Amino acid sequence: MKRFWMMVLAVGLALAGPAVWAQKFEGLAETPPMGWNSWNKFACDVNEQLIRETADAMVASGLRDAGYQYINIDDCWQGERDARGFMQADKQRFPSGMKALADYVHAKGLKFGVYSDAGWKTCGGRPGSRGYEFQDALTYAEWGVDYLKYDWCFTEGLKAEGAYQTMSQALRQAGRPILFSLCEWGTSKPWEWAGKVGHAWRTTGDIYNCFDCVKDNGDWKAFGVLQIMDMQEGLRAHAGPGRWNDADMLEVGNGMPVNQERAHFSIWAMLASPLIAGNDLRQMNKETLAVLSRRDVIAVNQDALGVPGWRQSAVDGLEVWFRPLAGGDWAVMALNRSTQPRRLALDWAKLKVNDPVSGRDAALASLRYDLRDLWTGRASGHTGSPLSAEVPGQDVLMLRLTPRR
Repeated sequence: MKRFWMMVLAVGLALAGPAVWAQKFEGLAETPPMGWNSWNKFACDVNEQLIRETADAMVASGLRDAGYQYINIDDCWQGERDARGFMQADKQRFPSGMKALADYVHAKGLKFGVYSDAGWKTCGGRPGSRGYEFQDALTYAEWGVDYLKYDWCFTEGLKAEGAYQTMSQALRQAGRPILFSLCEWGTSKPWEWAGKVGHAWRTTGDIYNCFDCVKDNGDWKAFGVLQIMDMQEGLRAHAGPGRWNDADMLEVGNGMPVNQERAHFSIWAMLASPLIAGNDLRQMNKETLAVLSRRDVIAVNQDALGVPGWRQSAVDGLEVWFRPLAGGDWAVMALNRSTQPRRLALDWAKLKVNDPVSGRDAALASLRYDLRDLWTGRASGHTGSPLSAEVPGQDVLMLRLTPRR
């Protein structure tokens, strides 16, 4: 009965007009969210045993200690709504219920996330939240949910900005701080309006487990790593602490060779995209674990300044990216898009690196920086001498530049 009257109050406040408009919870996602999501590897084949074992694996593997926090169940956890319209978990897949599962995840020192959809149905055909936003938000708060991924299937007649505002307000009025991740695929340019509504927003359609390709599914397409990277052009000014461009979940550990995985992870770090693993954490080889847990690269993604990087140059498939970091440091990524090795030659003193978004100038002609290779951990000289290196095919060289004191 208490939950019913809470719902009535929430709906009444929602109908009261703009004066009670509630924005997203502040203080969440000050750096890009890090965690795991079930979809890329398991799709609809989810159950509570998988989620418990994944939480266990996140701790045992050391990923929790490397910064990964969220255990997120994607589509197909839903059962049916009860007689009053409240969502129930699929009783066969989640017999203990979502509250018990959230408690288990929390006991591991982790956070718990679920998925829903702004439409009548989810993309997997389960009940969506359209018309039930305030009920669902109250339910998630009662379960102890910390993260909501909110999709955009079966949304005929809806406008994205309004639909996502409704759920944002519902979450706020439910009272539990929940990270709100908008999965609208970039169709309505959410980077222009979603910063006040949620904490991250998808900028493209779904990722595909491929480094450089497009999968045509007929009425929609999925994109490889490089294709999604290219779609981020021009979006970096919209991101920052508490508001992130989301390039979709990682495919690291789902079959790409390690050089492509390393490049994939480095790109997401430079973009300041959420780092949401999408593999089977219970069965990782040592190469995949080494990529996902590379703390020097994670530190670039999680940098407190919160300004994404940008492509500074591109010649013959070899790109050089820069990202300003807190404390005067810079991250540099040399990405080889081609399948053949490319020779990198950087005369630091001749490079003009001036970032209008952060207002930072690297002043490479006058300042000297020490270089550290972020994938090997080794010192790599300084900017007083030109850099010459070979970058293997579809791989990266990633450096951190620290000014000499």
